[in-house]
Amino acid sequence: MKNYQDDINFIAGLCLPWEKLNQKTILISGASGMIGSFLIHVLLQRPEKINIIAVGRNIKTAQERFSEYWGKDNFHFISHDLNLPFKDNIKADIIVHAASNTHPAAYSSDPIGTAATNIIGTNNLLKVASQNKKCRFLFASSVEIYGENRGDTEYFDEHYCGYIDCNTMRAGYPESKRAGEALCQAYRKAKGIDVVIARLARTYGPTMLTEDTKAISQFIKNALEKKDIVLKSEGNQLYSYCYVADSVSGLLTILLKGKNGEAYNISDSKSDLTLKELASLIAFNVKTKVTYQMPDSIEFEGYSKATKAIMDSRKLQNLGWKAHWTIESGIRQTINYLS
Repeated sequence: MKNYQDDINFIAGLCLPWEKLNQKTILISGASGMIGSFLIHVLLQRPEKINIIAVGRNIKTAQERFSEYWGKDNFHFISHDLNLPFKDNIKADIIVHAASNTHPAAYSSDPIGTAATNIIGTNNLLKVASQNKKCRFLFASSVEIYGENRGDTEYFDEHYCGYIDCNTMRAGYPESKRAGEALCQAYRKAKGIDVVIARLARTYGPTMLTEDTKAISQFIKNALEKKDIVLKSEGNQLYSYCYVADSVSGLLTILLKGKNGEAYNISDSKSDLTLKELASLIAFNVKTKVTYQMPDSIEFEGYSKATKAIMDSRKLQNLGWKAHWTIESGIRQTINYLS
């Protein structure tokens, strides 16, 4: 627990305009997820008076994640399916939409739920924002919106638009994230909402959920059990990764310093590597080896078809953000905490 608390303290101690959050109520969807839970712990570590409305579907998971805050005046949990409208008139100064299926098995086993949360759920939260004067809305988007690299760039900047084959089951996630971003811009224009968008790299860390089927999560699970790290491809895919604490510091930087209507990449070039390199790094940390295995049909349908997806984060760096953890230190921290 000490390592995790140290991470929280580090992010909570960053030089940011925290005063903007004083006396504010912040609604966070996906509260029990990897990013949402870390964000809440950071915000409630701050000395400012910050009220949190945590939204999720599973009360038991939320109670486990936030036991120290449960019942306190500045923490309120709402069990709610985002695909349904909110019945109550919720008062919030800031909304952070971090709820989404974000792992391959869910893309293929729950394709409707994946797309719906990113479109219908986003729309329902934007409606809440439109009912609150001067509400700032932060949409947690993804590197996946860029699709496949067309071979005309090394890094994806915020204006790049690659190829996505929309006529596949796997397309439900990136296409619905794109639609979610478009909805944000529509509400900004039509309703005057203050919107910022964060495009997250492939995020990992000790708050990952047990059901997460992303390759890096499966690698780490095998490592914790001292099993071989199983690659289900040749491993040549080149991706951007980001430790959860750095992802949250990026979200906070965008929330507190980002320009209305703008999107920002959260990534660090020191954490760009191939799946094969990632598997080898994790195996090295636990003294096991990398093996190869064919994916089953469900896994294959959920896997990203992008072979090179690395992001340019200079726009976010210009706001003062920089990553603290390299892929080596982030993996080591995750394994140490979960061991």
